[in-house]
Amino acid sequence: MSARPADLSHVDTWVFDLDNTLYPRQTPVMSQVEARMTEFIMRAHDVDAERAHLIRDEYWRDYGTTLNGLMRRDGVDVAAFLDFVHDIDHSVLEPDAALGAHLSGLEGRRYVYTNGSFRHAERTLERLGLSGHFDDLFGIEAAQYRPKPGREGFEAFGTRFGVVPRSSVMFEDCTRNLQTAAGLGYTTVLIHGGSAPAPADHVHHAADDLSAFFGGLRTVTAPRKALP
Repeated sequence: MSARPADLSHVDTWVFDLDNTLYPRQTPVMSQVEARMTEFIMRAHDVDAERAHLIRDEYWRDYGTTLNGLMRRDGVDVAAFLDFVHDIDHSVLEPDAALGAHLSGLEGRRYVYTNGSFRHAERTLERLGLSGHFDDLFGIEAAQYRPKPGREGFEAFGTRFGVVPRSSVMFEDCTRNLQTAAGLGYTTVLIHGGSAPAPADHVHHAADDLSAFFGGLRTVTAPRKALP
């Protein structure tokens, strides 16, 4: 894992996770989503909050995501789950003009690939002022509800957009997701929010946040107009 400015001159496709990656980890978005997950499990299992927390964590640990556990163990209505957990206050997000400027200068294609719903991604990007800076969004629905870190979702993403991993870079806050990406050939960047990560072979670069990373980037960039 490199602490030096990254040379990504080989990259023609830039892939970004959404939550805790395109905005600071301390922004109270995922805390709302997690609270909604707990409430969903309380209702589905008829348990109290403490037991629901344990179930949520168990599913995340054993199945990669809470949603994956709910699908495999409980057969939940996935669309209903996603609508419920993403019914949050997105106004806590602030526009990020500096990140927008970095994104608009990247040479190549730019995508958001998230385990969240497409609508959640749209609303998040709207609040951040970044809606026009990506070629497309890939939500959990497009992956047939096969979430990261599972390989199937990555392959569906790559097939849909013709992504060549060897010339692509993935930005993520989750090391497990980056492990799958690295195994497929992506260059990986961990956005850790200031929490010093342990060294890992599948994490090629790391930074507190995206603006800090792009501030030290050594690669070929060119001004690019925001996408419609």
